Amino acid sequence: MPRRPVKLTAALAAALSLVPAGAPAHAQTPAPAPAASATAPAAVGLDDAAWQYAPDPHDRGRRRGWQRGRGAAPWRPVQLPHVFDARPRPSTFGGQVGWYRLRLRRPAGAPARFDWGVRFEQVRRVAQVWLDGRRVMSHRDPYAPFTVPLPALRDGRRHTLVVRVDSRKDDTVREGWWNWGGITRPATLVPLGRLVTASPGFLPERNCDATGGRCGWSVLVDAVVVNRAHRTLRPRLAARLVGPDGGAAGAAGARVRPLAPGERARVRFRLPVAGPVRLWQPGDPTLYDVALETRSGATLEQVDRARVGLRTVAVHDGALELNGRPVQLRGASIQEDVKGHGAALTDADIDAIVERLKALGADVTRAHYALDPRLADKLDEAGILVWAQAPVYHRDRLLETPAQRRRALGMVRAAVLATRNHPSTLTHSVANELSTIPDQVPGTAAFLRSARRLTRDLDPALPVAVDTLSYPGYGAQRAYAAFDLLGINAYFGWYPGKVAHSTANLADLGPYLDHMRAMYPAAGLVLTEFGAEATMDGPADVKETYAFQADYARDVLAVVRRHPEVSGTLWWTLQEFAIKPRWDGGALRTGVPRDSIHNKGLITYGGRRKPAWQVVHDDAVATPLFRPAAAARGAAPIRAPRAAGTGLGLVAGLGLLAAVALLLLVDAWALLGWRAASAAELRDAREAALRTAAAAGGDGDDRPRLRLIA
Repeated sequence: MPRRPVKLTAALAAALSLVPAGAPAHAQTPAPAPAASATAPAAVGLDDAAWQYAPDPHDRGRRRGWQRGRGAAPWRPVQLPHVFDARPRPSTFGGQVGWYRLRLRRPAGAPARFDWGVRFEQVRRVAQVWLDGRRVMSHRDPYAPFTVPLPALRDGRRHTLVVRVDSRKDDTVREGWWNWGGITRPATLVPLGRLVTASPGFLPERNCDATGGRCGWSVLVDAVVVNRAHRTLRPRLAARLVGPDGGAAGAAGARVRPLAPGERARVRFRLPVAGPVRLWQPGDPTLYDVALETRSGATLEQVDRARVGLRTVAVHDGALELNGRPVQLRGASIQEDVKGHGAALTDADIDAIVERLKALGADVTRAHYALDPRLADKLDEAGILVWAQAPVYHRDRLLETPAQRRRALGMVRAAVLATRNHPSTLTHSVANELSTIPDQVPGTAAFLRSARRLTRDLDPALPVAVDTLSYPGYGAQRAYAAFDLLGINAYFGWYPGKVAHSTANLADLGPYLDHMRAMYPAAGLVLTEFGAEATMDGPADVKETYAFQADYARDVLAVVRRHPEVSGTLWWTLQEFAIKPRWDGGALRTGVPRDSIHNKGLITYGGRRKPAWQVVHDDAVATPLFRPAAAARGAAPIRAPRAAGTGLGLVAGLGLLAAVALLLLVDAWALLGWRAASAAELRDAREAALRTAAAAGGDGDDRPRLRLIA
């Protein structure tokens, strides 16, 4: 299995956003890092340890003292990952309580100077942790990893770890996927030195001189170092890069200012890449190995390892580019949900998900939350891109207060830190399906501004995205225009939409895509969701039949082929998954029994392909990753920055021509009388185009200035 970086507590990871932006508190040392004088102890997987589980459906365990080893808890052996109940029964969707217990000690032979902690990749939803009957931590984010420091393990004796997991969900949380409860991802025993480097990032950069004639690669190392000791320490970081052939590919380091006990400092330095460079991309997913040592003087405190890929992702002139070339992505989204296991994926489940994506011909996938790191590693190796997303879903009502927004920003932070080292990560989307008019929803607008800034700070190597609801008849929003990428969740021809904002007619999808381009001329556009339920045989004009789903897929993909401004499509979803009880899914057929399975998948919950799978597959394999107009696959140079003061007349001319074309498009659209557009909306689209033309001379801001749509 690929090596993953040892990451630490969520509280330490959060420090990345707390350190002020500006000069880092260190000096870079370009000399090669010194050889290690000692080794740090290795982390120990706990999935196969002697875990025990006890259900607590009436939440009486605490009163009975289960956290202190009292009472007659019905303990039984389990392996991690684990869910309370892998059956999506309506009676359990609201959540319940379960307990886990493990007897553990520090690894034999480990240096006594290290403390230890248990890292949980995911616990849904709320975890409370006790060691030997003493409460040591609570954790409330069901999608963020966290580490529980356990300094008592230093004594070498056996201790009892107890975890109470409460999966009961507040009705205001709009997640539609199944509310799985338990320790749903792996757990690991990790060493903790006196210095802790929290969630280090290894971010690829390509830098060119002003003429674009000379370019080079580096890896930006970004981390927060925390002093856990009782005396002042002076940290030193040293990074090494190993190429795909096993040879040295670069080394660099940084000295950090002295840190008092409990103090932290953000560290950023660049690791130049030496020798010939091999890029990561679908079809050629070349990986490099990076190791980061954290030292105090000559003493080794921590070693972090990761596998990284050298690649660039950017948006230019509204086109999404990978390694400097416009792409046309094809794929399907996923949920971490397998029949019989729920969200507790086995290694075999992960392999099966990747193989199904490959069989589909997918070069991209997407999920509503950061993926299990085991799955993300496999996607890195397979060369399948990931539209990564924070689990901020339909949360406008939970973004109204500063405290609510801080919690949502914490979810964004955790998602970015979990995904930024994976070369498969295509973008970081900060939210899914918030208000269609965020400029008029103060809490949502404030969250989007903060989330965009936070994400760009944590990962400057990737574009920032947000996934939008697609209802026609709304105007451009400043809050969305500020993003590099816009995900379009469009179900024209399936869901009816809203009064005066109908999506009932598939023929309206094309004009809607034209409208999105007119409103957001600089943003990359990707169709991040489209799909239709299918559960039965029947005629193609009846919703919920396999024939209807297949025709629907064929028709939507035909629309996209006529709109080259759309840089990719993602069917929702690859495989069926469990969802809230009595889900209809948009078919609106009466008298049909409903279960808790989301039936838009191309593959049934039991693993059988539907006819629409072949339609999506055929389109994917017929669509080259890079647009045919681009240079030959694998050989095109990455776009270099334009020299200052050159080509401005050409840029202005091209900008004016584009603006005129945009005006003609808007006027033609108005004459055709697209029924969802209002006169005010058309006027504002024209004004946006005029502002784009006025700015063509270049004022340093490539985003259109759009006024509020009433």
